[in-house]
Amino acid sequence: MRISRLFSKTQKKSPKDEESKNARFLEQAGFISKSAAGIYSFLPLGLRVLNKIENIVREEMNTVGGIEILMPALHPKESWEATGRWASFGALFKTKSNFGGEYALGPTHEEILYQLLKRHISSYRDLPVYIYQIQTKFRDEPRAKSGLLRTKEFRMKDFYSFHTDDKDRDAYYEVIKKAYAKIFQKLGLNAIPTTAGGGTFSELSMEFQVLCEAGEDIIFLCKKCNLAVNKEIVSSKTSKCKNCGGATIEKKAIEVGNIFPLKEHFAKSVNLIFKDAAGKEKLVSAGCYGLGTSRVMGAIAEVMSDDRGLIWQEAVAPASVHLIAVPGGAEVKKSAEKLYDGLIAKGAEVLYDDRDTATAGEKFADADLIGIPLRAVVSEKTLEKNSVELKKRSENKTVLIKINDLNSMLHAS
Repeated sequence: MRISRLFSKTQKKSPKDEESKNARFLEQAGFISKSAAGIYSFLPLGLRVLNKIENIVREEMNTVGGIEILMPALHPKESWEATGRWASFGALFKTKSNFGGEYALGPTHEEILYQLLKRHISSYRDLPVYIYQIQTKFRDEPRAKSGLLRTKEFRMKDFYSFHTDDKDRDAYYEVIKKAYAKIFQKLGLNAIPTTAGGGTFSELSMEFQVLCEAGEDIIFLCKKCNLAVNKEIVSSKTSKCKNCGGATIEKKAIEVGNIFPLKEHFAKSVNLIFKDAAGKEKLVSAGCYGLGTSRVMGAIAEVMSDDRGLIWQEAVAPASVHLIAVPGGAEVKKSAEKLYDGLIAKGAEVLYDDRDTATAGEKFADADLIGIPLRAVVSEKTLEKNSVELKKRSENKTVLIKINDLNSMLHAS
């Protein structure tokens, strides 16, 4: 990618109407653009990050047997009336067709999925079923704020498992817990498994919380065994861990995932049944496993940044290397162009600052703001040694490396 050809540009100053770090940096660096409160466009760099996050999620969901589908975002009113949530779901966006009929913009997809499965599940031989999607969802959020952390339109991976009994469901619940741990490890996020209330569907659930002052959740974290509990299910402030008796600390956190047993809740509403081996009709038991992919992007921006800008991990960065041609003559430009073309030809992901009108200082500042893991600089000084100057975004030191060695290094990675 050439910066000169990206229609999105960095801004010299962060947006005045944003308080959260992720919103300020992601907008200033040209990753997202706000249309209204809680509504964002993902620009070229931002979409690359979001796609990488979702592909990591997709890979792990496939590994545990998930089958990906795509359900509609537009839901008929009748589906939500069948579960009793048309009137009770407060954040539901509702709309009327010009030709009759009322619809909802999907904030979640149980209403659609259960009706779908009624056409395909009839016997115990049809179970278990593991289905997921990565979908744009909508919630009429009354206080959209904090950039990608609380929005009206957002991306989410929702996974549902369907079983013949609770024992099989609970066993798969443990499989998903391990898969989530792998996902967050790959993303470079320290997401803490946290006991939480299950709300409408069950007594308890498990959230995955990232410690951050911008977070809206409060958790009690044990200093000794690292057990975490959401404050909402604790009747009063506690200083002792129920698991080991160790002291706990109160921390703000961002919820990036949530898993819980749906049990037979929606199966009763829509009569999703199967016949067991003896021919007896039973309700399908289910589990639900959500992960907000756009919120994850916001969480990464919150916790992986400094006063200069973003610091992306290699796995989700929009490119592997940020190549800069320092203004200083035709030879520098020619060498940088040749290096860029060679890296691209070998499959490396490169963001090339080829702007002729920007100063070296402006290019370096933008590189820090954008936050790609590795910066490579071509200048008259580096060319004297047939080298480029390398600097990791997370470090201050620079090193010289031969141009051919850079080609080999990035190609190997």
